[in-house]
Amino acid sequence: MRYRTIGTDPATRREVSVLSLGAMLFGTATDEATSYAILDRYVEAGGTFIDTSDNYAFWQNGGQGGESEELLGRWRRSRGVGGEVVIATKLGARPLAPGTSYVDNAEGLSAKVIRESAERSRERLGVDRLDLLYAHIEDHTVPLEETVQGFAELVAEGTVGLLGASNHRAWRVERARALAAAAGLPGYEVLQYHRSYLARRPDLPSDLDPDGDVGWVGPDLASYLRAEPRLTLVAYSPLLKGAYAKPERLGEDYALPSTPARLAALRAVADETGATVNQVVLAWLLGGDVPSIPLVGFSSVAQLEESLAAVDLELTPEQRTRLDTAR
Repeated sequence: MRYRTIGTDPATRREVSVLSLGAMLFGTATDEATSYAILDRYVEAGGTFIDTSDNYAFWQNGGQGGESEELLGRWRRSRGVGGEVVIATKLGARPLAPGTSYVDNAEGLSAKVIRESAERSRERLGVDRLDLLYAHIEDHTVPLEETVQGFAELVAEGTVGLLGASNHRAWRVERARALAAAAGLPGYEVLQYHRSYLARRPDLPSDLDPDGDVGWVGPDLASYLRAEPRLTLVAYSPLLKGAYAKPERLGEDYALPSTPARLAALRAVADETGATVNQVVLAWLLGGDVPSIPLVGFSSVAQLEESLAAVDLELTPEQRTRLDTAR
């Protein structure tokens, strides 16, 4: 396993593995025994960066969220896991009532919600401090100043370490960071968005935003990350739910003129390296012009093993150029 440092403040920065384990479906679609097996193997291989949220997975079995955090809490206690494993969680997108969703009934990012939701997450996870806490989605009903202050208070109290934002427009991230800096408060240092080798169609709406430009790394956000190298990008859904191995699953989101050429380049590099296409995608993310920590979810230990092998895959500059320029 390889590692990198996230955060800049010596009091809160952490060293984490360059492959992050997504626990979204642990405790719901992925049963407890399988979840424990994946977690155990990940840690055995040197993995130290696990991702969850207080709303995972509310859409499974009519739940309201919290199941993933609860499972991670049970696993931590049963294995004696302590601060050596960094667990990141999120708040803001938990539905307020069963049968509703974050689209129309989210908890939001008020100071009250931030405090109360973070406390519940600590209880479920069984920790005194949340290593990394994200604002999961935007909340247009609350002033950014209130959200920034609400997160900063928890850092000052020692119940939260690093702060992050997920699925926010780049300008809102920058505005929140500027407000925090002006007030001498801690701001967002880790950003979590969808990023993969194939580009997503920018003209399609998403459930996060009808304009379709929220939640994924497009040109604007990529440019921002290049200009702010102290920020860390955590890239979720990098393997497109298995679609690289089975391109027929791609769907209209990736129906761009460049897609066939990029898939061909990907397969060619995979053949040259003896790796799988999934491993090449992860290696491309790890060492790209916007270095990313891939966040990958698994439903079996075998899937995890494939991704673990990608950590040691080194692409040559020529291979990277071919992958980057394929059109």
